[in-house]
Amino acid sequence: MIGYCFCGSFCTIGKSIAAMRSLAEEGNEILPVMNDSVYSTDTRFATAESVRKAVTDICGKEIIHSIVEAEPLGPVTVLDMMVIAPCTGNTLAKLAAGITDSPVTMAAKAHLRSGRPLVIALATNDALSANLKNIGTLLSRKGVYFVPMTQDDPEGKPSSLVCDFSRLKDTMVSAFAGRQIQPVFLPPKK
Repeated sequence: MIGYCFCGSFCTIGKSIAAMRSLAEEGNEILPVMNDSVYSTDTRFATAESVRKAVTDICGKEIIHSIVEAEPLGPVTVLDMMVIAPCTGNTLAKLAAGITDSPVTMAAKAHLRSGRPLVIALATNDALSANLKNIGTLLSRKGVYFVPMTQDDPEGKPSSLVCDFSRLKDTMVSAFAGRQIQPVFLPPKK
C-alpha cells in the first residue's frame, strides 16, 4: 500500500490528483493523507470538498487528516512507500528539521521508522533560497527520494522549483530499488 500525502501547493493539487489516479488505475492500493490546509481550504484552484471527493473516489478510503490518525502509519499500518505530492517548502523544512506538527509530517516520521522509502514531489516558491539547504539535507537522508524538479518560471519566480509529476512513477520505482532517480534537477521549462 502507498501512503499518498497532500500539502498546500494549491496550484499543483490537480496534477497530483491526476498522478494518484494513474497509480490507482494500475492497481495500487492508496491511503490518502492531507494537511488541514488542503482538507479544509477553498482556493481559486478548487474547493476543499471537490479535492476531498476526488481523492476518496480514487482511493476508496477515508482521508487521514489529523496527527492522531497519522501516527500509526509505520508501526501499526505498514506502508510499502509514502509519497508527499505536492510537498511545500514549509513541510520540506519541517521534515529536514524533524518537526512533527501536521498529519503529513507525522505520517512521514512514522513511515520513515519502518525503513521504507519516502518520495517527495516538491512544489515551492522558495526552493532555491530559504529551502535550498533543506533540499540538500533531505537528499542526503537515507530513505528519502525526490521527484525530478525544474524552475517553472525562472524570470518571474527565480527561486521556485516544481517537480515533474509525470516522473513520479519512475521516481517511485527507483526509490523501491534504493536509488535516487537522475537527474534530480531538470532544465527550466520554456
